[in-house]
Amino acid sequence: MNSSKILVTGGAGFIGSHLVLKLLSRGYDVTVLDNLLPLVHGKPDNSASYLSIKNKVRFIKGDIRNRKAWHSVLKNQNIIVHLAAETGTGHSMYNIERYVDVNVRGTSLLLDILANGKNKVQKIIVASSRAIYGEGKYNCQEDGIVYPLQRKESDMTKRVFDVKCPICNGELQLLPTDEESQLHPTSFYGVTKRSQEEMVMMVGKVLGIPFVALRYQNVYGPGQSLSNPYTGILSVFATRIKNGHDIDVYEDGKESRDFVYIDDVVDATVMSVESNAVNYETLNVGSGVATSVLKVAMTLKKVFKSSVKVKISGSYRIGDIRHNVADLTRIRSLLGYEPQYDFTDGIKHFADWVHKQPIALDSYDRSIGELKNLGLLK
Repeated sequence: MNSSKILVTGGAGFIGSHLVLKLLSRGYDVTVLDNLLPLVHGKPDNSASYLSIKNKVRFIKGDIRNRKAWHSVLKNQNIIVHLAAETGTGHSMYNIERYVDVNVRGTSLLLDILANGKNKVQKIIVASSRAIYGEGKYNCQEDGIVYPLQRKESDMTKRVFDVKCPICNGELQLLPTDEESQLHPTSFYGVTKRSQEEMVMMVGKVLGIPFVALRYQNVYGPGQSLSNPYTGILSVFATRIKNGHDIDVYEDGKESRDFVYIDDVVDATVMSVESNAVNYETLNVGSGVATSVLKVAMTLKKVFKSSVKVKISGSYRIGDIRHNVADLTRIRSLLGYEPQYDFTDGIKHFADWVHKQPIALDSYDRSIGELKNLGLLK
């Protein structure tokens, strides 16, 4: 029986609840701090992720922006897995104060308490994001390895969506983004996650508390919120399909992401908790495969046997990147991590789970209206 005490912030959420169940199966004493945000959970009694851990852990309903909440859960904790955060690239562009308040100030309270009092914390795992890279790593035949900045709106209005070399404006080849790549986030969410990661790294080194920053890619799988229109493209598309609504694919549909199945993410996180080989490291956690958004939409339509239309609109969202795929060399070397689910298998598991859920309210049109009104969707 493992005697270590682990605090999981955001432990009633999508990733958190899966992680908590895995930690419990490995004998850890788990405490969860979560504010059960309605946007994510709806009513907690209807939240699959919350119900999956209810009565199995010490659960504290509280907000990481509240110092008293931190004090109520930190006593005698040996390991902290800090998942609680505001997420969503588009949503962050017009909720700037909230994203700073939760992601940056909430984390600063934790670090301030650790720096100014006695504690038993031996390790911190912080959930970072692929969003901190921005466009990531590319190769130019003329200029070699380059890291493009945010795409020009003047190009995208002409439906020129591919990134260009920042030096010669030439064509680029996408490369897997490694942990040494430049960090230049293009969304405010990415800015706050970069700050969060850097704060934990700095204070961890000063206090001698080992940390691991896990740069999660696009995580999906059973348990995702189907009612939150701001995060998780698979859940957004699935909810559209279940409601009989057509799917709107931005740009030309060729934009791609690294979609990683929830079980692989949980495995990587538990391995990081248990291995000293990754102390003071930053690690990509992904599938290592780029999948286009159009493929996501068409695959979901197929597995749901749906007749909805998939429309390529040519619209684009300010702050979105063109492509992203993780280089997994470091995590493979240090942890022996190897993704167990490819996209085809993972999406079938996700669809099977969605079929068993009540049809969620489709709030996508409302969220799109907000972006258009603010000039963030063109």
